[in-house]
Amino acid sequence: ESRGRRRSPALPSPSSFRVCLAWLLLGMALGMELSLQESLLLKSLGLSTKPSPKSPIPVPPVLWRIFQRRKTLPSANKALADGCRVEEFNVPGNIIRVFPDQGHFIHEGQPGRLLCLQKRLYFNLSVLEEGERLTMAQLEIKFSCNSYHASSQGQVFELRLYQSSQMSLRGVPPQRHGRKLLVEQSFAQLHKSLLFNLSGVAKEWRMSSRNLGLILEISVSNGDSDLQRLCASIDSFLDTSLLVVTLSQQQCKASRRRRNAHHAPVTPSNLCKPRRLYISFSDVGWENWIIAPQGYMANYCLGECPFPLTAELNSTNHAILQTVVHSLDPEGTPQPCCVPVRLSPISILYYDNSDNVVLRHYEDMVVDECGCR
Repeated sequence: ESRGRRRSPALPSPSSFRVCLAWLLLGMALGMELSLQESLLLKSLGLSTKPSPKSPIPVPPVLWRIFQRRKTLPSANKALADGCRVEEFNVPGNIIRVFPDQGHFIHEGQPGRLLCLQKRLYFNLSVLEEGERLTMAQLEIKFSCNSYHASSQGQVFELRLYQSSQMSLRGVPPQRHGRKLLVEQSFAQLHKSLLFNLSGVAKEWRMSSRNLGLILEISVSNGDSDLQRLCASIDSFLDTSLLVVTLSQQQCKASRRRRNAHHAPVTPSNLCKPRRLYISFSDVGWENWIIAPQGYMANYCLGECPFPLTAELNSTNHAILQTVVHSLDPEGTPQPCCVPVRLSPISILYYDNSDNVVLRHYEDMVVDECGCR
């Protein structure tokens, strides 16, 4: 076959990351133009373009903990786990994002109480794809100052969180009638994280395509000088973020049949069985936006399905009959094929084009067991 023909093979329409990655690696081996293969692979990952992070942020601890937990699960548990559910939050989902706050501070004095801060919080959820169903949104308000301890008088700080329904100019206090009270809470310590369920608000933002953000107010009810000093610097150690869980039906196959895990039997080297294949993301030029893992053991199936088929080859009744017919008519009937019959998932941490950190779960990425079909 000529070199020109080898550079332009007829590509199928891959429906999984595994198939697309095989095409990409094949294209590399043949010295082909990779743009088409890479776009197919990115599409199977739920991405329209290859992310190019500009100002990468540290991985949020909550995402890192979930990733490490999934990474250390035994292969058998991975295969049996529900990839359409985030067990850590007990909600459906296979994509977790943490959005940093992009809002700004507003300064406004109020009589009768000392207003420590007033801030407009804004989280850009426009990166969520149309096919993703939002199942959870959790606001975290974290204070990084660990030296403060509550006074003996008990609760001294008052927090109010409003949903904004009107636009306001930067630095201009929002109108009282242009917001809806969501949370009102008193607390005594600033070195704890406060978590608030904003799933309903986030779903409303998506349905109406009108996200005007939130307004956060923190105040104290007395004029103690120590509290005033703390209040004056509270904005320097405040950190807010929104954790969002979504479910992408395209990657999630809730009704997928799963086989019970068992150890693969020892078979001769020419028979159908898993073969080792390590995929390195740096080999495909993705190391600048994929955070972890650096690669994974994908494996593949290879080997013969000879007559007579044995139980060790995980054969179906159809495959057994096909080998019988093939032994009688080898020219007219092919042998069964060696294919994956049990696969396990992996999770990937990466940056999107908005520099958000995303933890995404992908089904059927690792070949654990092969069989004749």
